[in-house]
Amino acid sequence: MTTTTDTLSDLARRLLDQPVHATVSSIEPDGTVQLSLVWVTRDGDDVLLSTLAGRRKARNWTRDPRATVLLFDPHDTGRYAEIRGQVTLVDDPEGSLIHELADAYDDAPFTGVIDGRVIVRLTPERVVTR
Repeated sequence: MTTTTDTLSDLARRLLDQPVHATVSSIEPDGTVQLSLVWVTRDGDDVLLSTLAGRRKARNWTRDPRATVLLFDPHDTGRYAEIRGQVTLVDDPEGSLIHELADAYDDAPFTGVIDGRVIVRLTPERVVTR
């Protein structure tokens, strides 16, 4: 059964509360969709991810804040949550979010680039689950 709401469903919350990889979209200047595989978590009903401000998806969101996050249930790939909304970008000079995500996903400290990190906060406008 497919359901549509404007807040996170129980399935979406459950998937975001565990280390499940997500696909996130941004819109290119020519209108095509750009996809990336990312680590995610949540803050209430908002979806959070970390990226570098210079990455294509961050540049796309600065121009057009529309985004979609898609999560598949690793135990039942016929179940998924699609979360559409608008993103805001907030500087994360200490890399607090990427450190939290690395601990959850890799169970190890993050060793990549910290300088220029931003927190991407997607506020849901439409949530579809199946």
